Amino acid sequence: MVLRYLPALLLLLLSSSAWAFTGKDPLLLVDLTHSLFGIAAVAIFVIGYLFVLGEEFIHLRKSKPIMVAAGLIWLCTGIAYALTGDTLTAGMAARQYILEYAELFLFLLAAMTFITTMEERLVFAALRSWLVVQRFSLRKIYWITGGLAFVISPIADNLSTALLMGAVVMAVGNHYHKFVTVGCINIVVAANAGGAFSPFGDITTLMVWQKGLVEFEQFLQLFPATVITWLIPAIIMSRCIEDGPPSGETNRLHMKKGAVTIIFIFLFTITLAVLSHSTLNLPPVLGMMTGLGILKLFGFYLSQHEPIVHEQGHISHHHRDNIQTHKHMKGDHGDVVRRFNIFKVVERSSWDTLMFFYGVVLCVGGLATLGYLTVLSQLMYGGFGTTQANILVGIASALVDNIPVMFAVLSMEPQMDLSQWLLVTLTAGVGGSLLSVGSAAGIALMGQAQGVYTFVSHLKWSWAIAIGYAAGIITHMYLHNMF
Repeated sequence: MVLRYLPALLLLLLSSSAWAFTGKDPLLLVDLTHSLFGIAAVAIFVIGYLFVLGEEFIHLRKSKPIMVAAGLIWLCTGIAYALTGDTLTAGMAARQYILEYAELFLFLLAAMTFITTMEERLVFAALRSWLVVQRFSLRKIYWITGGLAFVISPIADNLSTALLMGAVVMAVGNHYHKFVTVGCINIVVAANAGGAFSPFGDITTLMVWQKGLVEFEQFLQLFPATVITWLIPAIIMSRCIEDGPPSGETNRLHMKKGAVTIIFIFLFTITLAVLSHSTLNLPPVLGMMTGLGILKLFGFYLSQHEPIVHEQGHISHHHRDNIQTHKHMKGDHGDVVRRFNIFKVVERSSWDTLMFFYGVVLCVGGLATLGYLTVLSQLMYGGFGTTQANILVGIASALVDNIPVMFAVLSMEPQMDLSQWLLVTLTAGVGGSLLSVGSAAGIALMGQAQGVYTFVSHLKWSWAIAIGYAAGIITHMYLHNMF
């Protein structure tokens, strides 16, 4: 069986063209911003992103229009370069962006698989159940959920953290709509702020880390600013909470077998990725994929020693397609059992997010190849100044999405020192909290608390969030002598 694929493998290894796109040689890009196909590419991106912004209303997954837009933009890019007599640059540029996406894709896939596996093992459901069963007052739940969102999001991610804490707020504040509203807003701000000082907290911080612009331990310098960004609006909003008794369940859920082991494997994986990158300068994705392999081996152990998996927690029917029937040695009837399968867990990863990320990277890459990001960089960082431009990045991330905004900044490659790269990381991470549609955490909670936590209810508190946003920026600038 191996010999069957040996000729193809040797051809791949010996082919110099297969490795040509991995080089770092700068491409000779041409300014095609005024060409017909360049203008068409911008129009395609705008139309595609309008569909993305309208996801909540038209119920079309955001990955679908942006992936189509990416293909059309690169078609325009290829034609535009071909008309100048250059049939190589567009293809080489596309391969570079695809390679960059591939590394981020594998990293995110490994991280998402760990989070989803912990969800399946009821790690987060058990935490939610414990919080509800404790019968804390509404005011205590408000601060506990906000604090946990801030602490958990740097390790997990802001989206999963927001959904977990949002479930707690919904469970205990069933009839207190004002509490649910401010509780959800508090969670969104806390999760986004907590995710901003860790490469594992948000895709934007991950991109900055993988680019080598900020080292892992240097992200911790953002901690004081992110705390301020969350605490100020949290204190302001807490004044409207009536300190009443909670409602909700009284039954306690427990983690499944192997949950604690999986948590330790995840922490080991993070450590391996960080140390291999900082000491050996290896890509962090190697550590993440190695840890994923260890998780898969442990998953095999679980599949052999845990024949029955009960359907509990907030991942429903997780194993419904993984059903096996075993016949008794005596009798014709069978017992239906469900076995743990790591590949079924991988299916539960946020593939819409991963595919959306592909569309964003390729769309922005196409526009960069046409010359638009060079023009935008000169306008922002040359016209407004570095600090002002980085602050505007945060505001833009609230209106659009922080992923394309940050990737655009990284593609511009502005000349900035560490304090400025940390500033733009901070603003892109927490700026999305200004509006409910500005971050994945906000969008997810609008779906979870539908009709209670809405765009308008969030907008009523945007002024308080803006105060925290400004205070966080001032704190960062003061600590880094940027005045």
